Amino acid sequence: MTRYFESGTGELVPDALAGFARAHADLVEYTPADGYVTARNPAPARTVGLLSGGGSGHEPLHVGYVGAGMLDAACPGRIFASPHNRQIFRASRAVAGPNGVLHIVKNYTGDRINFGIAAERLADAGIACGRVLVDDDLASDSEDIAAGRRGTGATVLVEKVLGGAADTGMGLDALVELGTAVAGRCRTLAVASAAHHAPVTGEQAFALPHDELEYGVGIHGERADRTRSQKQVGVLVEDMADALLGALRPAPDDPLVALVNGLGSVTSLELYGVFGELGRVLDVRGVRLARYLVGNYVTALDMRGFSLTLMVADRTVLDFYDAPARTPAWRG
Repeated sequence: MTRYFESGTGELVPDALAGFARAHADLVEYTPADGYVTARNPAPARTVGLLSGGGSGHEPLHVGYVGAGMLDAACPGRIFASPHNRQIFRASRAVAGPNGVLHIVKNYTGDRINFGIAAERLADAGIACGRVLVDDDLASDSEDIAAGRRGTGATVLVEKVLGGAADTGMGLDALVELGTAVAGRCRTLAVASAAHHAPVTGEQAFALPHDELEYGVGIHGERADRTRSQKQVGVLVEDMADALLGALRPAPDDPLVALVNGLGSVTSLELYGVFGELGRVLDVRGVRLARYLVGNYVTALDMRGFSLTLMVADRTVLDFYDAPARTPAWRG
């Protein structure tokens, strides 16, 4: 059993948000009454506000990416739970530009419902609202899953590209078109050797033998359709990379952006080892790795695992990706 450091049941998220806002007071502002975080210094050229959100427990997603060059607002729900449509509506109204607001939504039923209700309320208020749905999880790409692929690590890449585009003054329809295209050229695969611990009970979400991996785990502890033996990391990464490349089918000259993402309890030593193996595989396959990130970007509480995300880019997408940004979790 694992106990979390918290003041009391149900206090972990609001306490963390208050501390987050104090630690990054130069970049963000927290509105506790409505439960959202906004950027203090949005780009003056923006005509569309960018907003995302989802359950807490995935930090630094989403609040860590609020700031200049990325999100104008984030709506965190309770741990692994969708934000309320009231939060989303009020945050959207607060950051909407003259051409409206764009919602970047991970593909989960609760998120889709609450963002959808908020969008209807915004329309009634005369505020234009668009949506980009992120559905990059390769493990849930099955006709047997009615909801479709889950939204996972690619969310960070989509937020970064759309932030760079929004800073040019791009309009709502163009941002929706760009974001939909970018999301469609991203795939992610995650593995874990141990599940996260639930804050309320302290118990693990699932148990695995010491020599097995959950291959295709979700960021809320959703079980994969299979486990596999925990072989050498080079073999594992090669299998994962080949699966992602097989789904994306990049052309020989297509630049790729890679994210090697820790799910909460994997060390930097391990993540850089994974990245080294990924680079080796891509070199052998003749794939051009143009940009990359290594670290904890979309976590799952203290899950012991990692995910690989590949995004097929082009020159325009890379330019938006390279645009300046300054948020609590992204400096550069």
